[in-house]
Amino acid sequence: MSITLYNTLTRRKDALAPLDPSNVRMYVCGPTVYDYAHIGNARPVIVFDVLFRLLRHAYGADHVTYARNITDVDDKINARAAAERVSIRDLTERTAAQFHADIAALGVLEPTVEPRATEHIPEMVQLCEILVKKGHAYVGDGHVLFDVSSMADYGQLANRSLEEMEAGARVDVAPYKKGPMDFVLWKPSKENEPSWPSPCGIAVPGRPGWHLECSAMSEKHLGKVFDIHGGGIDLVFPHHENEVAQSRCAHGTPVMAQVWMHNGFLQVEGEKMSKSLGNFITINELLATSKFGGQPWHGRVVRFAMLGTHYRSPIDWTVERLAQARATLAELAETLHGVTPAGTPHADVIAALEDDLNTPSAISIIHGLAKSARRGNAETAGELKAALQFMGLYDNETPDTFFVGAEAPKVAPAEIQRLIKARLDARKARDFKEADRIRDDLAGKGIQLKDAKHPTTGEIVTTWEVRR
Repeated sequence: MSITLYNTLTRRKDALAPLDPSNVRMYVCGPTVYDYAHIGNARPVIVFDVLFRLLRHAYGADHVTYARNITDVDDKINARAAAERVSIRDLTERTAAQFHADIAALGVLEPTVEPRATEHIPEMVQLCEILVKKGHAYVGDGHVLFDVSSMADYGQLANRSLEEMEAGARVDVAPYKKGPMDFVLWKPSKENEPSWPSPCGIAVPGRPGWHLECSAMSEKHLGKVFDIHGGGIDLVFPHHENEVAQSRCAHGTPVMAQVWMHNGFLQVEGEKMSKSLGNFITINELLATSKFGGQPWHGRVVRFAMLGTHYRSPIDWTVERLAQARATLAELAETLHGVTPAGTPHADVIAALEDDLNTPSAISIIHGLAKSARRGNAETAGELKAALQFMGLYDNETPDTFFVGAEAPKVAPAEIQRLIKARLDARKARDFKEADRIRDDLAGKGIQLKDAKHPTTGEIVTTWEVRR
């Protein structure tokens, strides 16, 4: 068994070689708890949950430590609490609880540990003092700042020179900074903001910078160097680059994490998600309201739709994508009714995931297993069920379960597939009258068919969805 992962640091797929196979360690940047998490936030949560499951399968559940943090001290939190006239504690507790409820509906396992920034202030203070002592940071006007010029290979993760990063960044010019790219490790708190005694003899109380938080929390729970660090592609610079700088310079290590993984961007119906465009969707809205597509969507449908695209590729979040994911899960649920899962998922599914978490390939294999299972192959059916459960895509739901808030199909999913095949056979035989009859008959029962060419084989593939 060999897991290969694309490493942002080396810009190639590398074989995973854990520092300690008895304790494989992974850190993923979690939410800043000031508001509902949006659908883009769901992507890394789902992606790295699949990786967590794969690592547990490969090394044993007791030999993997997965840390996903919660940022509960931040400018956005302060602003939102002030706007709502509630305490910061009330806001962060409420928002964290909502986040947990939303991602649980997506079939996400709990991480091994979920550190909170406010519970690791002593570690952050110590990190500041180490960096100042080593000449990598300095004090200015109540701030502690990292001296970017003190690190020769700053920018290695982002693969950009200091000049390129400075040209493309929104640099905060302040009189207490030695260099324009120097970033804040610690800053003084304003009135009514959270505050703690400051490091390095600074008289005024303050609070940590965002980058510092993750360096301190990951070291506390995973060590100075660990195996995998993950997050969205938008975090490569400056957040992850600055984490690397802080941690490596404080500890004198060549790397902070051996493998850096980043999932691609998400857009909605072909456009960048933004509140100004009215296409900003939270996980909760997707699960519990009719905002997207006129209906709520089951959590496993959301998960299936998300995993249909490779994690490193951009994903276009569409109603059609969700409708097809729902139809597929309904068909699979019907096929697996009463089936006992095998002890392990089908080996080909695991092999696909071991190849840089290739979930589209794994799903393609699942479709092949489903065809075999429908032909009465009991062994394959058990492996199929085990594979879906392993990926968090199925937990003995009935077909109707996936149509939460929407009308379930009046025709059984298996019968729909039989009729689709009959229609395709009729078209190949140039019996277009029969093909049209099948299409129209299904349309009369609320089932709309859609034909498209397979991007690889060029064959016609027919999908279906329920229309009210």
